[in-house]
Amino acid sequence: MTGATGNNIQSVADELPEMLCAALRRTGLAASDQSLRGIPMDGGVSSDIWRVSLPGGDVCIKRALPKLKVKADWQVPVERNAFEAAWFRRVAGIAPESVPELLGEDRQAGAIVMRFLDPADYPVWKHRLRSGDIDVGFARNVGDVLGRIHAATADRADVAEQFRTDENFFAIRLEPYLVAAARVHPDRAPALHALAEVTANERRALVHGDVSPKNILVGKAPVFLDAECAWYGDPAFDLAFCLNHLLLKSIWLPAYRGRLLDAFGALCDGYFRQARFESRASLERRTACLLPGLMLARVDGKSPVEYLDREELRGPVRRFARDELLHPTSDLVALRRHWAERLAA
Repeated sequence: MTGATGNNIQSVADELPEMLCAALRRTGLAASDQSLRGIPMDGGVSSDIWRVSLPGGDVCIKRALPKLKVKADWQVPVERNAFEAAWFRRVAGIAPESVPELLGEDRQAGAIVMRFLDPADYPVWKHRLRSGDIDVGFARNVGDVLGRIHAATADRADVAEQFRTDENFFAIRLEPYLVAAARVHPDRAPALHALAEVTANERRALVHGDVSPKNILVGKAPVFLDAECAWYGDPAFDLAFCLNHLLLKSIWLPAYRGRLLDAFGALCDGYFRQARFESRASLERRTACLLPGLMLARVDGKSPVEYLDREELRGPVRRFARDELLHPTSDLVALRRHWAERLAA
């Protein structure tokens, strides 16, 4: 979890790294003579993040790492924090209830500062899903907000110019997911490379790039975190990325499978009620075709999901994704049905 709230690594404050102290001082959030201590937090694989108590309240300061904390050698541009800050600012004008308050940005340190959101009030959606608390209405709201963001930024030359991050997006998303999976599955490489090319060349709306339950907080409205991958491109990527997690969790959590697949349908419903900037058939086709590629990437790419930790879980995902890449569907309802039938077999 790499945003404005999350699980503490420890409960006792440590001396804050000097780089982050300097960033807080340059943003004017801390005085030059103020002693700063903080609590390191779970920053996922991409960031160094600390909770810091300041006179105005607790904040999270987040610094992008140049090398992600995964087994594979995954180097990524640290400039991505600037685009994350820009995404928060842009979305604050569309759905202000769905982003954390951005308090400061320090490009010298590659850091941003957000208002801390207490986990007691803003639990992580992934944690709720894992515990079996699967609110189908909340899933619909996630789709609704995501659709609103895409609709409000679709075909906007000014937004496209602000988020010309093609190289970042390739380095952070397309290469470690689709291209890396293609190296593991050379017989599916043509399909995976084609998906990467189609996605890279579709520039239609502002994309978050990491719409995962671990980056969504459950408040009065969904709160989206971790927009480091922000890019003006294919909105189908965001939709497919989030739906993929619901499919993968349905094999991980068989007791909640029906509700997770209901959440899949509700999220789609909420999204397409708002996303009317292009034909549903076209957008749904790209999403449905991309989904099996992302499924395969989350077991055989550079960033496999941690909860599919046994071959008995990874194997069915791998076989299903490989089959769907050969025989893609353009219909998300049909894809969900195929997956449910495979799990029931």
